[in-house]
Amino acid sequence: MKKIILTTLLLIASLNAQEIYTTFNIEADKSANLAFYSGGIINKIHVDVSSSVKKGAKLVELQNDDLKATLRMAEASLNDAEVSLKFAKKDYDRQLLIKDFIDEAMFDRYTLVYEKAKVAVASAKANLAYQQSLLDRTAIYAPFNGVIFEKSVELGDVVSGLMLRTIFKIQSKSKRKLIFEFDQKYWKMVKVGDSVRYTVNGDTKTYHGKISKLYPHANNDNRKIKAEVLANGFIVGLFGDGYIIVPDEK
Repeated sequence: MKKIILTTLLLIASLNAQEIYTTFNIEADKSANLAFYSGGIINKIHVDVSSSVKKGAKLVELQNDDLKATLRMAEASLNDAEVSLKFAKKDYDRQLLIKDFIDEAMFDRYTLVYEKAKVAVASAKANLAYQQSLLDRTAIYAPFNGVIFEKSVELGDVVSGLMLRTIFKIQSKSKRKLIFEFDQKYWKMVKVGDSVRYTVNGDTKTYHGKISKLYPHANNDNRKIKAEVLANGFIVGLFGDGYIIVPDEK
């Protein structure tokens, strides 16, 4: 019953509206080409084409045992520096209590040790962060929830730091955006929120949507303006056509 009412309302609306012919291509709502920051040998691959991944999931790793060892050394250095700071502060606090009864030069020596200990901790923390960043560059993580749709490496492949290439291509799993194009002469008529009736090539079903975004320029080559309609489930790369329904009062 609801479907009949909706169809009737759309029919009534179309009788009091102008229909603007449009074509469209289907794109993923989100997509990204993923590559390494540095070179190395592919050591682990955690996903394949069609793998669904969560944001932050590790996808692939380079050989990085040397960097892991360096990171452990940096962590140990930070621990040592923090221990030294702890005892330097104790000494400083004790001397501070009797500052007025001891030689000024002696107090300055304790102060110097304490300040150097603080600098050493700050330096160790910075080194640890740097070593962690180097290790992080040997792995690629998913930037958003999605599905892997292209993979260009295998175990043992060499990734050159001089010529980095795309390792994976990822796109949103089901969310899509339909990129419509219509003649620029309708630029004053078409608005965000206008209804769209369309069909996808190879599918006899008629779909309905609304314009969610209008691009703020006309293409100089084909004199057309682009608009987006959000959708779900279509295969990226398909195309189709349809009509933008513009009420006559516009």
